Parts: sequence; C-alpha cells; structure tokens
Amino acid sequence: MKQGEAVLMFENLRPDAPKTDLREISPLALAFVGDGVYEVLVRRMLVEHTRLGPNLLHRHTVRFVSAKGQCAALEAILPMLTQAEQDVVRRGKNASKATVAKHATAREYRASTALEALFGWLYLQGEGKRIEQLFAAVCEDAARRDAAAQQADI
Repeated sequence: MKQGEAVLMFENLRPDAPKTDLREISPLALAFVGDGVYEVLVRRMLVEHTRLGPNLLHRHTVRFVSAKGQCAALEAILPMLTQAEQDVVRRGKNASKATVAKHATAREYRASTALEALFGWLYLQGEGKRIEQLFAAVCEDAARRDAAAQQADI
C-alpha cells in the first residue's frame, strides 16, 4: 500500500455501522453512486419498453449515459429541481476531475458529473420516487428531441 493511501476498514461496512453524513460526501463520490443508479434506470427502461438485442441495447444505453446525453438530461430537469437539488448540481459541476472524455466538451463533462451527483445524492437519501420523477422527465425530453430530429429529416 502506498503511503497516504486510505485504508478501508471492513468493520465500517457492517449494516449497523454509522453512516457518513451526506453533506460530507464528496460530489465525485456521489457521482460514483449516481453513475450506477442512472445506468440501471436507462437499462431497465430500454429492456421494459423495447425488444432490442444486446448490441442495440448497449448502443441506445450509451446515447443516454454519454456525457452529451447526460448534459441534455440535466438541462431538461433543471427547471424542476429544488434548491437543495440545485446545490448538489452546483457542487457536482464544480468538482474537479483530472480528465475529460474524448467525445465530450468540458461543459458536457461537468454537467454529466452534476447529473450523476444528483442521482447519487437522491439515491443515498432513499428518494426513489423523486429519482423516478426526474428520470421520467428525462425520457420525455429525449422522446421530444428524437421526434423533432425525425421531423427535421423529412
């Protein structure tokens, strides 16, 4: 183990161990949780509402979970957010990451981190209904954008 590296104390992982205050969890740690939450939501939605095979499921999932897709999702739900949720989004946007994805702008990357932080924060608070409400709005916005793009192609 490297000097200064944090040691995971497995006794802290017991179900009865005290939990860390959500206000003390870094936005990047919230985004770590939110990344998984958001991807499961997308996968569930695609499997429940389509009959796509694994390759197409993956391709459509990537459209939603890419930095560009998450940036659009955040823009769609911003008007719906409470002040506390807006604060989490701001913290997520301001979190520093060492790298930026090669297919995303810095703005898209910060927005995707903010969206993931929000979903992670909501999940850790047990706000499943709020997560579903926001995700439904994301899906409605994606459907509107797809319909508009199809109209433009005609």
